[in-house]
Amino acid sequence: MSDKISLLEAVNLALHRAMAEDENVVVLGEDVGVNGGVFRATLGLRETFGFKRVIDTPLAETMIGGLAVGMAAQGLKPVMEIQFMGFIYAAMEQLVSHASRLRNRTRGRLTCPLVLRTPMGAGIRAPEHHSESTEAMFAQIPGVRVVIPSSPARAYGLLLAAIDDPDPVIFLEPTRLYRMNPQVVVDDGKRLPLDTCFTLREGNDLTLISWGASIHETLQAATQLAERGVSAEVIDVACVKPLDLDTLEASVRKTGRCVIVHEAPKSCAVGAEIAASLYERVLLDLQAPIQRVTAPDIPPPLYRLEQLYMPGPDDILAACDTVLNYA
Repeated sequence: MSDKISLLEAVNLALHRAMAEDENVVVLGEDVGVNGGVFRATLGLRETFGFKRVIDTPLAETMIGGLAVGMAAQGLKPVMEIQFMGFIYAAMEQLVSHASRLRNRTRGRLTCPLVLRTPMGAGIRAPEHHSESTEAMFAQIPGVRVVIPSSPARAYGLLLAAIDDPDPVIFLEPTRLYRMNPQVVVDDGKRLPLDTCFTLREGNDLTLISWGASIHETLQAATQLAERGVSAEVIDVACVKPLDLDTLEASVRKTGRCVIVHEAPKSCAVGAEIAASLYERVLLDLQAPIQRVTAPDIPPPLYRLEQLYMPGPDDILAACDTVLNYA
């Protein structure tokens, strides 16, 4: 494939590839079959693989979660879609009490190779419960991986790897990036490594750490810093649980300065975990306190205030100035 495709199309491409390679991969969720999903991420799957492998479910997230756990325990590889991140909470009982514990509970006799896909984040003028970034809630659950792609190529490779994983993976797709910045994605079935950060830009003066949709603004800030003669290294965390702390440590040890950017609220977020871990590892190499650029500790507002809610390039640059000018 030589044409550029969007992140949304890359997800669809990965699902087609995974289902063609392994007949145990099944897709389930509300409107995933006939309608192709709320954003059309599953478009064409039912026509290709049939209604037994692409299952339209009732409007019942608790049931979807329980059904996926049962399927996974019996050898299938379910990929369930929850229409928006704010609707996951009804399935938390299944994720926390069963999916995450199945391997431990059965002493390795059973695993739970399910993937939960859902859009996340603000920026598409959506109503309440459609704009959350609560990845830290899921990162707190032992036994669960949390993956957030930030480009079409990473969405393709990471989703294939997530479907292969023998344990549950929460795969969060930034809604704002669904149709932004298309790129060439080769449908070669190549998996990208989970639990690994991606260095998007090399630099020596400071490290910018981000993931998901905020990578877009972080790269914009890095470009503006370069125009001022500041060399910023940009790292896409990609897998927020477990964290690739070795890559983050090496970068911050090199630059001595660090700014963490994310769309989730500040308190108890993944950014706090990264900052604490870096202080444990590289405190004596830091030339300034680590800064965090985040959304405020409030629910995502209605669309009129979205741009004030989400961290922008100016907010990132202000934090960069703080660490660069620290005496």
